Amino acid sequence: MQVSNSTLKNKNLKHTKMKISFKYISYFLLFILGLNLTLTSCTGDLDVTPKDDDEFLSEAFYKDPASYKQVLAKLYAGLYVGGNDGDGDANTPGKNPDIAGIGGDFSSYLRLLFVTQEFPTDEAIIAWADGNLPSLNGQTWSADNEFLYGTFSRAFYHISVANEFLRQTTDEKLTARGVDANLKAQIAAFRAEARFLRAFSYYNLMDLFGNVPITTENDPVGFFYPVQKSRAEVFAFIESELKDIDASLVASKQNEYGRVDKTAAKFLLAQIYLNSKVYTGTDRNNEAAVVCKDIIDNSQYTFANIPYKNLFSADNNRNGAQNEFIFPVVSDGNAIRATGGGMSFILHASIGGSMDAAAQGMNGGWAGIRTRKEFVALFPDATATGDKRGTFYTKGQNLDIARVDIFTEGYAVTKYTNVNSDGTAAQRNDIPDTDFPMYRLSDVYLMYAEAAVRGASAANIATAVGYVNKIRTRAGAATIAASDLTLDFILNERGRELFWECHRRTDLIRFGKFTGGSKIWQWKGGVMNGSATDPSRDLMPIPLKTIQANPTLKQNPGY
Repeated sequence: MQVSNSTLKNKNLKHTKMKISFKYISYFLLFILGLNLTLTSCTGDLDVTPKDDDEFLSEAFYKDPASYKQVLAKLYAGLYVGGNDGDGDANTPGKNPDIAGIGGDFSSYLRLLFVTQEFPTDEAIIAWADGNLPSLNGQTWSADNEFLYGTFSRAFYHISVANEFLRQTTDEKLTARGVDANLKAQIAAFRAEARFLRAFSYYNLMDLFGNVPITTENDPVGFFYPVQKSRAEVFAFIESELKDIDASLVASKQNEYGRVDKTAAKFLLAQIYLNSKVYTGTDRNNEAAVVCKDIIDNSQYTFANIPYKNLFSADNNRNGAQNEFIFPVVSDGNAIRATGGGMSFILHASIGGSMDAAAQGMNGGWAGIRTRKEFVALFPDATATGDKRGTFYTKGQNLDIARVDIFTEGYAVTKYTNVNSDGTAAQRNDIPDTDFPMYRLSDVYLMYAEAAVRGASAANIATAVGYVNKIRTRAGAATIAASDLTLDFILNERGRELFWECHRRTDLIRFGKFTGGSKIWQWKGGVMNGSATDPSRDLMPIPLKTIQANPTLKQNPGY
């Protein structure tokens, strides 16, 4: 991969100059970032697309103090939308996908995380035959898979935006621009958020692809081949960044909803510690337990005592669910111009067959995503009086999947809805209001419990059982005893509580169940009854296009 740290848009992420447009991304980030800008006209200063690629890098861009928050907005917007004009269709003149040659809907960060973390597992399967998409259902992908290339490119694009923002906000530059002390203090917090979001992208790259290059704001601007780092080195970089930004991040739950704070950084720290054995070969479960207990005891996030289904309704930014959401990816039907990415993709694609799209708050379905029978089996009491988390639609759906390309093969899932928790309609039925819970407190409870079962001295089994039972009681499931709290139970409970939240692949790998033959599900290995897969599939391949652009990169074993 050829990289320029001023590069944000190019088919192979080669050297071009950054172009930032806020015409559409700012619509839905106004309420997140508190920007008081008029963005409906095409006349003005920062309320329109910069006139050329040099503008973002120019000093003129930063004359308005609001510009710093606008660039931060781009980082948050990039989690949902794939371009400056919403979906950013790569083939439509005048559209601006972030990554040239890849449509914005196709390369939506959230959409690609869902594709890579859910489709290769027992939790999801997709009917579509688009390109190499079917190979994700069976772990049969190759290095030329365009979805993996999109994922790799999206994460590095996000890193490039963060690097340039950090380069433009040094004390030296701010002083030279005459920025006052109050704004400098705000920008210091912005920088910490940007570093967190960069660490989040490096985490996803490390988790999915293993050994990847690291570039920061301290690397030279211009063309160069970044050095590929080992997974352990990427881990160390992420850990160092998360610890270093703690003092500058906003206190727990004191930031605007949708923006990260100290607790989000601690969550990611706990996550890498829990997976440290996979990433570095060293067990750090004790540290994971310490961080989880700190979040539980000292953060301002609280367990949402509301019906489980309301966590995933259109008003989950205000119905009590928001108190549990440590890091939500915000959606807003009236503000987002993205019909094919983020939650729009997840909701539309999971509706088909005899399902009533209106009951899900949507204008139609794309008949794509459903689940596999082995996952359904995790809910033996998914009844009106049992575990409410088993949100399956079964009418006209076969439990067995004889043909992947037929939506009615396999149970559909109704976990996410674009309907308010009181049954009223959301703002629109084409783009949902439903926020995606990237991090939430229930996950912290389960991480603590897992660390306890794995022998962390800082964790207590009795306390862990209490956390798990809190989760299960909300769901209407029977409580457990300490003797029930095994690793197998934890993996299954994580599936029941967190399914379709982009954790399953990582969880299965940590438990040694993703590849190989210890856990089989339909169409694993590309055959109906499932088969063992090679352990090399625990890592995705470095995309072929990326290696062609940077011949110094080494491919992962097995590809």
